[in-house]
Amino acid sequence: MIGVLIVDDDYMVARIHEGFVKRCEGVEVVGVAHDPAAALEAAARLQPDLVLLDVFLPGASGLDILAGMREAAPDMDVIVVTAAREAETVKRAVRGGAVQYLMKPFTFADLRERLQHYRQTHRALPEGKVPEQTEVDRLFAAPRTTAATLPKGLSVETLQLVAQVLSDAGGDLSAAEAAELAGISRVSARRYLEHLTDTGRAEVRLRYGEVGRPERRYVGR
Repeated sequence: MIGVLIVDDDYMVARIHEGFVKRCEGVEVVGVAHDPAAALEAAARLQPDLVLLDVFLPGASGLDILAGMREAAPDMDVIVVTAAREAETVKRAVRGGAVQYLMKPFTFADLRERLQHYRQTHRALPEGKVPEQTEVDRLFAAPRTTAATLPKGLSVETLQLVAQVLSDAGGDLSAAEAAELAGISRVSARRYLEHLTDTGRAEVRLRYGEVGRPERRYVGR
């Protein structure tokens, strides 16, 4: 389970973000902070895996305390969530090591997409493993599952559902098996699985029987 610390000066916004995170698989809220001092204390005490960090905090920018938070929690990653749109702010976030930059206002689907991407990439490389280039590419790539980039007839929400089913399976699945787990038709499941394969988030394994064509089975990356 990935522990998330939420840092936002607006109590209502922080509560909304907390509700969003609680609806996502594989993550949990371990703390909420509303000012720089509380954020630094929470990072040191809670040692979160991930921080949702606002830029506009009372007395200091969230980016100003980023180095201190990293010193307090060396294994912590950061997703900047802010209304700040200035190019220099974005550049500072990148230089500070933020893994994503999400502009307010955003939807639950926007945040879920980034949390799932983080879960499937930044936490997918165990200590001591020597990764392949494709795994490194996925680590540094931004999420690509936006409605504008999906093939016609596919939805972001169902794609995320099928990707989650594949991730939770712990092994390979046929289109029929994925369809049953996701509660969609086999034809639809096959389309989503092929899209995941085309975009590098899954791979195909062929299972050969005694007769007929080999069965296509899918495993998440």
